[in-house]
Amino acid sequence: MKVSVITATYNSSKTILDTLTSLNEQTYPDIEYIIIDGGSSDNTVSVIKEHCPQVASIVSEPDQGIYDALNKGINAATGDIVGFLHSDDLLAYPDAIKELVETLQREKTQAVYADLEYVSKDDTEKVIRKWTSGAFEKQKLRNGWMPPHPTFFMKRDLYTQYGMFDLSLKIAADYDSLLRYLWTNNVTASYLPKVVTKMRVGGASNRSLANIIAKTKEDIQALKNNQLFWPSALLIKNVSKIPQFFKR
Repeated sequence: MKVSVITATYNSSKTILDTLTSLNEQTYPDIEYIIIDGGSSDNTVSVIKEHCPQVASIVSEPDQGIYDALNKGINAATGDIVGFLHSDDLLAYPDAIKELVETLQREKTQAVYADLEYVSKDDTEKVIRKWTSGAFEKQKLRNGWMPPHPTFFMKRDLYTQYGMFDLSLKIAADYDSLLRYLWTNNVTASYLPKVVTKMRVGGASNRSLANIIAKTKEDIQALKNNQLFWPSALLIKNVSKIPQFFKR
């Protein structure tokens, strides 16, 4: 199966080399790598061209934010499976994509996900928080559970069938999309119990109190969009993150 990996970038020259290196080291033989750049003013695009010979497509133009960029990437993808590798993130080991695909094929599901580590911005070996996802059970979505979106790989035709990212949501469009796929449309998913992605701390949803409040409002909207009772789901979703800081 061909895997399309999409990276959205914007002035990412300080971190993109780690991202590219982790992708270049992947052992899976059939990867289509797509870069959607938001018109960077630094040397992000030149770094990509110099250090990633397997890049299939680079689009550099202004966009409406990361979700718009990811939607462009999905539209450009030709793979059987689509996944994302953000420009601050890196794949944790060379067989990561290979094992994700093998898990999806072995369990005959439509999507696959794994575990995630939040790591120090300056030292990617220093783990700040570990997100252990656990096996997929649809009913867990009622309690605010979700798989880590950076580890989520799904068959491309399902994006066409069930829709891409809702651009009216600026922070929680990934949560909304996962609920739409896994809850509303019953996409089947399998779990690879390994850390496949490392994410540098400092994501858009956690940078300030204002962003946390904005994210909470969007989480509520995402739950409402998918007819889930939001008060209990949101409470359990936030409380469940606390143990991630201790299980490292």
